[in-house]
Amino acid sequence: MSFLAILPGLFAIVWIARRSPRQAYLDVYLFSLFLLPGWCRFIAPGTPDPTFYEAAILPIAAVSIFPLVRRWKLSFIDLLVFAFAAQIGYSEYANAGYKEAQNLLFDMIAAGVLPYMLAKGFLTTTGDRVRFAKRIVWYLAILTVFFACEFRFGYNPFRLVFDRFFPGQGDGWVTTFRYGLARTAGPFGHAILAGVVFLVGLHLQRWLENSGHWERTFAKFNLPCVTKARVLSVTLFLGIAMTMVRGPQIGAVLAAAVCAIGSGPNPRRRARWVLLAILAIGIPAGIAGYQYASVGREAATTASQESAAYRKELIDKYVDIAKERSLLGWGRNGWPKVAGMPSIDNYYLLLSLMHGVTATALLALLIITLITKLLRNGIETGQLKPAGSSLSFRLAGIYTGFAFAILTVYMGDNVIPIFFTLTGFTDSYLQCGGDRTLLLSASQPATTSPRRFATVFA
Repeated sequence: MSFLAILPGLFAIVWIARRSPRQAYLDVYLFSLFLLPGWCRFIAPGTPDPTFYEAAILPIAAVSIFPLVRRWKLSFIDLLVFAFAAQIGYSEYANAGYKEAQNLLFDMIAAGVLPYMLAKGFLTTTGDRVRFAKRIVWYLAILTVFFACEFRFGYNPFRLVFDRFFPGQGDGWVTTFRYGLARTAGPFGHAILAGVVFLVGLHLQRWLENSGHWERTFAKFNLPCVTKARVLSVTLFLGIAMTMVRGPQIGAVLAAAVCAIGSGPNPRRRARWVLLAILAIGIPAGIAGYQYASVGREAATTASQESAAYRKELIDKYVDIAKERSLLGWGRNGWPKVAGMPSIDNYYLLLSLMHGVTATALLALLIITLITKLLRNGIETGQLKPAGSSLSFRLAGIYTGFAFAILTVYMGDNVIPIFFTLTGFTDSYLQCGGDRTLLLSASQPATTSPRRFATVFA
């Protein structure tokens, strides 16, 4: 029954024929990316094994990519994305041969390069960005309902449904518990991956709310004291809370701190105060955390301390192994395993082991470049009104939180295409002028952001 994984691709073809590639992207691809499990694959001998979201993006890309490329405006972010994908593909080829490399390279194209390119090509106007963000918020709000079931009953409903059609493929994902309560994961496999996704969705929702992009009330019923935007913000907050994962939750707080730079007058001065606050809190917290984790797993007094100690031991034991092959790594499954440490709960370390320090440096440079460009754009534009409506500061916050969160988890399954989709969204926004576009559209509504690709995909 694994052939069901290609159904989104068939739906995408129908949407393209009846509507447009852009609408297929919004309706089919984003649905597959945020609501369908990334662990389910179509298994066929001699071919790549696509997931739901990979099957959905292929026909959309097939009819869209060449018109898009003819009008492409190259950026430094493009080079980093393409170099990162190429480094991973070549690393796997050098370490494991062509057969293994072709599957991983397919994943890097279908889950990395294509999501990046289509997001950059399709999401070029303020209206496109608002529709994109609203889709994500609605999908995560729906997921929160399923999270409540998982939180209450301790079993992932997505496993219950999809294990019937993809037997054995989800066995690696089990519901974990903290304080006697289930940590919710939904279609993302593990709670900490779900936390990373909700970090992104929560802050996109806060941007929508602060910018006034939601209607006052729901269409079917009116809540007298609460707005539609506030209901959705609280819903997504409950979603990330039910994951009970510290890394993404701390990342969400860091994201909020960065967003605060654009929420008042003189963003440049506020940036200095925010940086000072992060250092004043972060340095002592980092020292305390290091001491907390340094006791070792044997001496840990709580499960939380044991988890922190495990992550420190990972670095102590695996850094030297990563250094042995720092250029190309050991391949996806080839690095020497340390007994008793099967899980690498730090994506920077895991990436260095698999594909070399070069790949880690490219990812870090990509994130740092995005944050720098976004902060510069937000500061140069100045405060937008209403407060909190700056998308540049909001995205800079999301990437800051994301960079911290993957210190505590590997970047896998749906999180990879979500990251590259957001990156294409961000690069398109910056190329259109970033917050300056919002400022211009507020003062001159007739000159909204450029529609470079609108005629191609209408």
